[in-house]
Amino acid sequence: MQCHHYDAGRCRSCSLLELAYPAQLTGKQEHCADLLAPLAPDLTWLPTVESAESAFRNKAKMVVTGTTDAPVLGILGEGGGVDLTDCPLYPPALQASFPAFAELVTRARLVPYDVRARRGELKYVLVTLSPDGDLMARFVLRSTESLPRIRKHLPSLLDALPSLRVVSANLHPEHKAVVEGETEILLTDAETLRMRVNGIDLHLRPQSFFQTNTDVAAALYRQGRDWVDDAAPATVWDLYCGVGGFALHVAGPDRDVVGVETSAEAVASARLTARDAGLDRTTFLAQDATAFALSQKDVPDLVVVNPPRRGIGETLSTWLEGSAVGHVVYSSCNATSLARDLALMPSLRPREARMLDMFPQTSHYEVAVLLERV
Repeated sequence: MQCHHYDAGRCRSCSLLELAYPAQLTGKQEHCADLLAPLAPDLTWLPTVESAESAFRNKAKMVVTGTTDAPVLGILGEGGGVDLTDCPLYPPALQASFPAFAELVTRARLVPYDVRARRGELKYVLVTLSPDGDLMARFVLRSTESLPRIRKHLPSLLDALPSLRVVSANLHPEHKAVVEGETEILLTDAETLRMRVNGIDLHLRPQSFFQTNTDVAAALYRQGRDWVDDAAPATVWDLYCGVGGFALHVAGPDRDVVGVETSAEAVASARLTARDAGLDRTTFLAQDATAFALSQKDVPDLVVVNPPRRGIGETLSTWLEGSAVGHVVYSSCNATSLARDLALMPSLRPREARMLDMFPQTSHYEVAVLLERV
């Protein structure tokens, strides 16, 4: 992939850009295999899932800088804002939407937030693209001061972007190194963006997490479904379930599935999909995954875990080791924490694994592992 922003030194987020893509894949596979080899010398590696090298991101996190009359959407550089509206990681449909959001900044007189001076209102514009070409947009604001003006000019934004389905404002009053705050205010009647993945309509609410690479996420869910179907469990837990990607892929009329996730927004999304699909034996709970597991008397046949980068941790790993769970499907975005967790579960032997290149041009990747009790 060629990128003029990288060549000019304006953005170096794609740290592996100068490395040919096949070499990127080889390096990631070797890194992961080296970490897991001491724990599972007989581990079978399935073929790596490759990604498109560019235009694969379904979400844009655009820092807003510049002025009200000349807003800049992109990242914050040393000399100010860097315009990344033509970043080659974004599909054409995302790139084409950015001018309309910049126009709204001017129309609604939204003052970009100045990080150094700690003044201004608009911090980010977050845009998500569905597989069907629909959009969700979120304006991250310091306060509600500009909300009346956003509402006033929202019809013109919707006219300019007919594919825009969901618009919200997120309130983030603090000067902190996090993207968003806790309060979300919906500005459209529609509350969810439909993400059609492997024939399943996942519903994405504004504060719900979804993988940034839809095609590779679809492959990840298919792999999880294949492993679960081969194990044929009657009961499944999907811990750290997000909007229910794994749970909804493995659900069925003859299987009891419970998804657990701390985000109430994500759980609401998952429940909506389950209801629409008529999955009466699939339940979603807004709880802490570890606390949920430790509180249960009956354990399932199989557990899926898809934790954040820190992994599932010692407490849940130890619980799984001492439980009667027969199989675990572990999806990880950090092979280092994965290896640490697996070392705490020696009775659950890694049998098969697959590296999925969720984040081309960077050193990050996803790895899924099937564990079987021995």
